[in-house]
Amino acid sequence: MLSRLAAVLLLAAPLHGCLAYEYEHEFWLRTDGSGSVYVTGRPALFVAFKGLGRLEDPEGTATREAARAFFEKAGLRVNRVTITRRGGQRYLFVSADFDDVNRLSASGAFPDLDIALRREGRRLHLAGAWRPPPAAPAVPLQHREGLLAVRFHLPSKIYLHENAHDGVERGNIVSWRQEVAQAQSDRPLAFGAVMDDRSILFSTVLLFGCAIGLAVLILVSVFALVRQRGRKQATAPPH
Repeated sequence: MLSRLAAVLLLAAPLHGCLAYEYEHEFWLRTDGSGSVYVTGRPALFVAFKGLGRLEDPEGTATREAARAFFEKAGLRVNRVTITRRGGQRYLFVSADFDDVNRLSASGAFPDLDIALRREGRRLHLAGAWRPPPAAPAVPLQHREGLLAVRFHLPSKIYLHENAHDGVERGNIVSWRQEVAQAQSDRPLAFGAVMDDRSILFSTVLLFGCAIGLAVLILVSVFALVRQRGRKQATAPPH
């Protein structure tokens, strides 16, 4: 249900004036390393950066069927594949779930992404970089305008991020972006963040449970005090 809601929000984002990207990876991550990923981009960029289809005919070869087979072969559970249009351009959208974010780089579906999540004491350290894969074909000139991005919806309190473009957005979102024209340079789009190892949901439930426990303890204490005073009054000698 959460995956479907997130997918609807992502597809609707351009309609609400949000910053639109020509090629984007958006992750919804859990503290155990599992989560969901939403990849959106022009078919030509899927071809250039992921090897999906032929660059001579990107819209004819980077199709919904080809994208589903491509991600499922890599071991992801594909939820949805859609073709959308924006500004007269076609965009391919893929929604999929994964069990371990550390395995994505070697899965075959993310030759353009290095990503790792490791535990350091009571903290989780996310680190990685986006870069075009080795021997990636040149992006055609007509597809080099605009931005590409890597975005994360992190599950817990963020203590530190490494140069996220807009800092921490809405409490738990961090993102990195660069021009598509710069994407084939030797400089990778590096990203990183340090977060708590407890999810926000777990912390909220724990806090709520502690509050309820404290309220119950206060009520029990008041009841015991009133009962004790009642007994003293009942056994006291009359004046």
